[in-house]
Amino acid sequence: MTTATDNNQQAAAAPKLRKKKVPTEVSILAVLIGIALLFELVGWIVRGDSFLMNPQRLLIMILQMSIIGIIAIGVTQVIITGGIDLSSGSVLALTAMVTASLAQSSDYARAVYPALTDMPWVVPLVAGLLVGALAGIINGSLIAFAMIPPFIATLGMMVTARGFARAYTEGQPVSMLTEDFTWIGSGANPVIIFLGVAAIFHIALKYTRYGKYTYAIGANPQAARVSGINVRRHLVMVYAIAGLLAGLAGVVASARAGTGQAGMGLMYELDAIAAAVIGGTSLAGGVGRVTGTVIGALILGVMLSGFTFLGVDAYYQDIVKGVIIVTAVIVDQYRQRRRKLS
Repeated sequence: MTTATDNNQQAAAAPKLRKKKVPTEVSILAVLIGIALLFELVGWIVRGDSFLMNPQRLLIMILQMSIIGIIAIGVTQVIITGGIDLSSGSVLALTAMVTASLAQSSDYARAVYPALTDMPWVVPLVAGLLVGALAGIINGSLIAFAMIPPFIATLGMMVTARGFARAYTEGQPVSMLTEDFTWIGSGANPVIIFLGVAAIFHIALKYTRYGKYTYAIGANPQAARVSGINVRRHLVMVYAIAGLLAGLAGVVASARAGTGQAGMGLMYELDAIAAAVIGGTSLAGGVGRVTGTVIGALILGVMLSGFTFLGVDAYYQDIVKGVIIVTAVIVDQYRQRRRKLS
């Protein structure tokens, strides 16, 4: 006959059921919805107008964040490895200058390369991607082989790439681009490109060997090396991809603006890092998802668009952005401590 004591002992011996954890992306998405609804409410109170029911405003917001989002996907992969990339905004500017110079129309009398006007759109596209990838390879090689800290290596590239962008045409903008090329940045194309890139690298990080190696290096580089992963080669690959995506962002930005300017992409690297961190990517490495970064970029876009809608000065927007970044890092540190305790 089973007694109450036996039942208690069996209950104690039974494995404890773990509570099912809510995915990080769900909580981040809830934050996005909450912020959007808050701006909707404040908009009616302060301006007597709707924030969410204006399709034109939402389209502009998404188009602006799509370029930063493309960069952020590359930056996310770098941060997962335990690194950082401060050069992406400058690489975007350099890429935009090179790309625009190869996409000029023959109708323009002061073309950078008069013999290379009216080129097919694929030529400036490939050139931009190659410039971005080359910058990423240099970053990765300095970090992996010269053992320079990622912060210093990419900071050097940030200054150097911006300098090359200014020296390329001695500070002059590159204008009069062909219609075939500017089509890349027209309409909803930047958003489509952003979502396509996000889908590709979501699959790559979640289901391929590339993703497994990336997370393994970020979690424990020494253990990854012992397990047979060529850490140096993989780091170069990750930074090359980050540079490639910064180059793609430069192509899209120049096509959308119809010009290439050395000042393009200023501070975009910080926005990209902010989008990744807000999206749940840990600065300690080994943790992060593309889906979270996409939502993080949307959170930044909604906040900046909302503040503009309410007439908040741009200087205060930068202050709020800084507070958001610091808050996201504090939350990340809290998550890291909880993970270690569990």
